[in-house]
Amino acid sequence: MTEAKVFEFDFNGKKLVVEIGEVAKQATAAAIIRYEDTGVLSVTQTSKEPVTLPFFPLMVNYTEKLYANGKIPGGFFKREGRPSELETLTARLIDRPIRPLFPDEFRYEVQIINTVMSGNVDHSPPMTAMFGSSLTLALSHMPFEGPIAGVMVGKVDGELILNPSEAELEVSEMELIVAGTYDAINMVEAGAKQVSEADMLEAIMFGHEWIKKLVTFQNEIVAELGAEKMVYIAPEKDTLLNDLVISKYQEPILSAVNTFDRGLRTEALKDIHSALEIDVDTMFSTLDKEDLKSKRKEAKNFVDSMVKEQVRKNIIELEKRPDGRGLTDIRELQSKIDIFERTHGSAMFTRGQTQALSIVTLGALGEHQIIDGLGDTDNKRFMLHYNFPPYSVGEAGRYGPPGRREIGHGALGERALIQVMPNEEDFPYTVRIVSEILESNGSTSQASICAGCMSLMAAGVPIEAPVSGIAMGLITDGKTHRVLSDIQGLEDHLGDMDFKVAGTEKGITALQMDIKVKGLSQEILTEALEQAKVGRLHILKNMIEAIDAPRKEVSKYAPKVKIMLISPDKIRDVIGPGGKIISEIIDKNDGVKIDIEQDGRVTIMHTSMAPILSAMKRIEEIVKVAQVGEVYQGKVVRIEKFGCFVELWKGTDGLCHISKLAHDRVNRVEDVVKLYQVIDVKVIGIDERGRIDLSRKATLPKPDLKPAVKE
Repeated sequence: MTEAKVFEFDFNGKKLVVEIGEVAKQATAAAIIRYEDTGVLSVTQTSKEPVTLPFFPLMVNYTEKLYANGKIPGGFFKREGRPSELETLTARLIDRPIRPLFPDEFRYEVQIINTVMSGNVDHSPPMTAMFGSSLTLALSHMPFEGPIAGVMVGKVDGELILNPSEAELEVSEMELIVAGTYDAINMVEAGAKQVSEADMLEAIMFGHEWIKKLVTFQNEIVAELGAEKMVYIAPEKDTLLNDLVISKYQEPILSAVNTFDRGLRTEALKDIHSALEIDVDTMFSTLDKEDLKSKRKEAKNFVDSMVKEQVRKNIIELEKRPDGRGLTDIRELQSKIDIFERTHGSAMFTRGQTQALSIVTLGALGEHQIIDGLGDTDNKRFMLHYNFPPYSVGEAGRYGPPGRREIGHGALGERALIQVMPNEEDFPYTVRIVSEILESNGSTSQASICAGCMSLMAAGVPIEAPVSGIAMGLITDGKTHRVLSDIQGLEDHLGDMDFKVAGTEKGITALQMDIKVKGLSQEILTEALEQAKVGRLHILKNMIEAIDAPRKEVSKYAPKVKIMLISPDKIRDVIGPGGKIISEIIDKNDGVKIDIEQDGRVTIMHTSMAPILSAMKRIEEIVKVAQVGEVYQGKVVRIEKFGCFVELWKGTDGLCHISKLAHDRVNRVEDVVKLYQVIDVKVIGIDERGRIDLSRKATLPKPDLKPAVKE
């Protein structure tokens, strides 16, 4: 049996251990990565030959096995099913910094599978998996220009913290993930409580210093065990096709690129492709069907390359963008609220040819989403769901459950807005936003943030401050760079960076950066952040013209809510045997929704306030406890020879003995009180069995006992 080769590294006082050579030996490369008590198996598998696809077929998987933390999956089948949202987002997180570090036109299939086999959320399984993904790629023969690594950064009491624990994240000003190579940063993902651009940049650079240490550790392992890298040579281009495109179509292509209207530009390029296809068929008429199809595709790629080159040249040399805007110009904006009447809140945000419609729904706290993962079972009371139908780009196509991209965009919007959401005590609702993308030409995730924010305010959600978002781009030739504000689809597709920044007037609430180059300098990051601030404040101004503050009241169609606290030992009394009492309260109060927490917090919800108040009164009666020395107004419900029983409130009564009815001697109870008469009584005692001793006499003024003065 082969024994594992073990490498150890002290990473900021925590043990990072790599084991190679013992497991998954038939795979291209495999390693077990242990970060303290977290253990991840990372495996890279590659195809033997390139595949015929128009993109690099990289697939990253991240799976958290629930046995990793001693849990059995819920549900009927008792096994892991489709990836959770966290697993999907983590897989995207690992993919993004790795993908740009492969050669252009590389077409070998690369599959990276990360399986969390021992998981402690305080010793980041996602960052451990990112380390393993990079290391196994670096150990393989693939032409990967890494290694890369990632770290999480928090900030508590003004101090930056590396890979903060769950408890530290609860009080942290930010939750920042930074990834990159030794030389530069190439991926950022962050949520923050309105932090400044300077503080965010400081945290990013702090993270990069630790990334360098992890990359150095990987390089040491690769130097000892790494395979010889394959020399990848891109397929030679057909010179006849290249000459045809340049000689006949260069001028029409330049004319199309310089057409500012997106629709006209698209039609012009479509005509070029159609005409070129006829020329290719004529030039290569002797080829069989499959080879001819390949030539058509290659010719189309030549056209696309010329379009890309000209767009980038115009921006670098002329500072002219495809739609004629300047580098910092924002497209035309329109903000509207109250699009629909019956919804709890709605808003629509339009930026150029990008349009997002967001709808808010307010629900009971019990309608929160339950999250089952490696940590303690958690729940979400704020959700943002993003939908991207194909008609938004004028196409017919797949329309079904959300894919990785839609989940990622929804999570980014959620992260941006949750930073300003009120806490549960101030606003006891579960809140769901659904963002429907109606039109798309770049930066739909940020449009969702803008529309989502306005819909929250329209719904009467008391957010701390309005949030807007903007997507920044970059074009660089290695010597000169141009940072673009509010990028459209073509600039995103042909550019070198997609840098999304969301925030309030005060600071950043969310950040996401993906790049296609190998990394960014601190200078470019600083420029992009400052330019983004100017842009998002411009957008925020337009939003505020539509609605400048949250409404004071929720919609008349939204449920109203009240919260009351009861003693936890009274919960059983409110529920009753088999749920009889609480069912009775619900039925008698127009079906109010009642949620009772273990700490005694009772949330009552209904579209009208009257049933809520009635239900509260009934619960108060059930849990109310008589206090010795207090005076209550009660109703005589039973008369006996020795006294009368007085109902203080429904379900609670006490005995007023005949001797406690009046200051004078009472011969018959009926001489003082009648059945169903309402009287004032004072609680003078409660015995160990909970029986209440009452006195009417104690509420009456004492008689004047002085003898009458004779005249």
